Amino acid sequence: MTPERPRPAVPTATYRLQLQPAFPFAAAEAAVPYLASLGVSHLHLSPVLEAVPGSTHGYDVVDHARVRGELGGEDGLRALARTAHAHGLGLVVDIVPNHMAMSPRHNRALWEVLREGPASPYARWFDIDWEAQGGRLLLPVLGGPLGQELEHLRPDGNVLRYHDHEFPLREGTEKLPLLQLLDAQWYRPAWWRLARTDLNYRRFFSISELIGVRVEDPEVFAATHDKILGLVREGVVDGLRIDHPDGLADPDGYLARLDEATGGRWTVVEKILSDGEHLPGSWPVAGTTGYDALRHIDGIFTDPVGADELTLRYRKFATPQADLGGQWEPTVRRAAYTVLAHELAAESDRLARTADRLVAASPDASLRDRAPWAVAAALRELLVRLDVYRPYASGDAARVVTEEAAREARSAFTVPEEADAVDAVRGLLLGPATPELQEIRTRFAQTASALRAKSVEDSAFYRYAPLLSATEVGGSPGSPAVSPADFHAYCGRVQRDWPATGVVVSTHDTKRSADVRAALAVLTECPERWAQLLAELSRDATDVPDGQLAWAAWQTVFGLGPASADRVRDALLKHVREAGLHTTWTEQDPAYEEAVAAFVAHGPCGAPGERVAELRRRLEPHVRANVLGTALTHLTMPGVPDLYQGTEAEYRALVDPDNRRPVDFPPDDPGEKGAVTAAALRLRARRPDAFGSAATYEALPAEGAAAEHCVAFARSGRVVTAVTRLSLRLVDAGGWRDTVLPLPPGRWADVLSPEREFAGSVPLANLFAPLPVALLERVDDGDGAGAA
Repeated sequence: MTPERPRPAVPTATYRLQLQPAFPFAAAEAAVPYLASLGVSHLHLSPVLEAVPGSTHGYDVVDHARVRGELGGEDGLRALARTAHAHGLGLVVDIVPNHMAMSPRHNRALWEVLREGPASPYARWFDIDWEAQGGRLLLPVLGGPLGQELEHLRPDGNVLRYHDHEFPLREGTEKLPLLQLLDAQWYRPAWWRLARTDLNYRRFFSISELIGVRVEDPEVFAATHDKILGLVREGVVDGLRIDHPDGLADPDGYLARLDEATGGRWTVVEKILSDGEHLPGSWPVAGTTGYDALRHIDGIFTDPVGADELTLRYRKFATPQADLGGQWEPTVRRAAYTVLAHELAAESDRLARTADRLVAASPDASLRDRAPWAVAAALRELLVRLDVYRPYASGDAARVVTEEAAREARSAFTVPEEADAVDAVRGLLLGPATPELQEIRTRFAQTASALRAKSVEDSAFYRYAPLLSATEVGGSPGSPAVSPADFHAYCGRVQRDWPATGVVVSTHDTKRSADVRAALAVLTECPERWAQLLAELSRDATDVPDGQLAWAAWQTVFGLGPASADRVRDALLKHVREAGLHTTWTEQDPAYEEAVAAFVAHGPCGAPGERVAELRRRLEPHVRANVLGTALTHLTMPGVPDLYQGTEAEYRALVDPDNRRPVDFPPDDPGEKGAVTAAALRLRARRPDAFGSAATYEALPAEGAAAEHCVAFARSGRVVTAVTRLSLRLVDAGGWRDTVLPLPPGRWADVLSPEREFAGSVPLANLFAPLPVALLERVDDGDGAGAA
């Protein structure tokens, strides 16, 4: 048996594999030799516990005590671990503490709750409001109102069947007439549309098929983490990625308990940081999964002046509806109002009832006697004004629920006396911590995080589309560009505060892969050319559903390049449903959606699309510069880079499920990007001290007329990264001319072209002669000179 190679406690780089029945543990095991040769230190696995049969993602967990059988079971996972460890690779596993699948026939714990009600020992697992719905759990599974579906509900022994659904019957009710039998259960099968207003369990965002889990309860934590912690203790699993901690009642307490249980293993959290927000310093984690890094990387390849011009062109072309105004912040605000009134109506109602009860019983008499509608309005007006996902117990809630937000919330009331409800609610959220106030603070935080995700990521990102590459998780579409100075400041903070945090550019959740976004960023360097092309295309088009959709569709095919019409159509149908302006997931407009599909087929994916493809071909050198620059920056900046499957080579993908397709190992044609990726990863593996927690980060400013077009930095005085930014603007301005990059002392070998060496101030025209990026390694310990 091959002896195990040593594995670092903190990864030098991870590689994400999207496990699914079409790509099980055995397929991952077969890819291990290639992935080890690539230079990563750990495999990053999507969820491995038992999920709904056929799931292509694994986040719909049904049994925390078993490794997923469809992937090969625990034996398959252990075999993968043995092979990975023998090749010097560790395993990082994605875990899902916030929710489980609402699938009773697969979810045994939920089955027992439906059978026994609140008396079930599993009832404490789930966040259910038993005081609502007459003490029964609403199950929004019926295709229509009960009267229309009654004939499809069929008792069968001790089971109630409805099409492919199965539910347990309460003991002793099996022989009752059907309506009496239904009324006698601990649950209420109901029309799926009632989930919007009547749901009485916490869910993941607005997805009723995923029920919230109460991991804040120590017994629930123990039961739902025993298997994964056992695998950690045995050394099968070396690190963890935590999915959606913002949905938890107590993220601070959960992460502290998890850190203690794992013995401090490397752990990152899927925490989305808003612009300017910092990860709570008290959290015992290595950092985030890296969306904050993604925003900064994308930002340096986005031209700020061109982005503003593109936005003006977008408003003129797309003529956004009057209620949107073509502005980012108002778009988010209006989307938030809609989400609270529709998708999260049940959560809003539960929060309002809790707040109304506490206000009515407040020991402060001045806070009492507030109308329930005013309390609900105060909550709504505060929620839509939060600019981060949620407050935390370890933080200052007043910095989230600000006085400025309260002032704006008061102004939304027409009667000043009723506006005092804002102060009453804010007092509940910010006053001294008491057990009585814990529920309202928890519910407010959980609702806030769901609202932010739904209103920004799943709505505003699809309504506001001047630059599609900016509409990414953690992004700021209103100000997509990041200056080199701000990028260097960010990297310095990361190296100082979170040196082992995750860094990503493509994930299973990104709406467009990094290479698609890199191409789209070039449009900020030629907004006039883009707008002129679209104006010409529009003159010839007769079947455009609306301007916003057309703008997004043309950008999609520009960023994606040649692709099947089916891929583009599916992504754009998701786009318009998420935007919710003409059609939605639950209220689809068939005529509009047919028009979208026809436009995609005859326009972007038809003959007119060739003109967009031709523009992309002319701009290909600048797309190339962005693709390679993004890749090298990702792999060498502070933090632990995580590569998504297939992205070591050029990888063009749209929103899920397009980005979750299995990939080939090794890639058929790794190309230049593959060479850059492998070189950077192998350098990280060879010189971990240059990149780890004790490393240093130093910005290296270029000098000369084109200095702003180079972003360069040194790691620990041993490695230098230099990339070209805004290369089209650079060409238009006359090229590099006399611009030089002063290197740190010593001789420096070009890792990508080892025969080349540099020292001193290097002309950038020479440095970037073969490629628009450079990766240098110091090859001496002194100040010797070398060839320029």
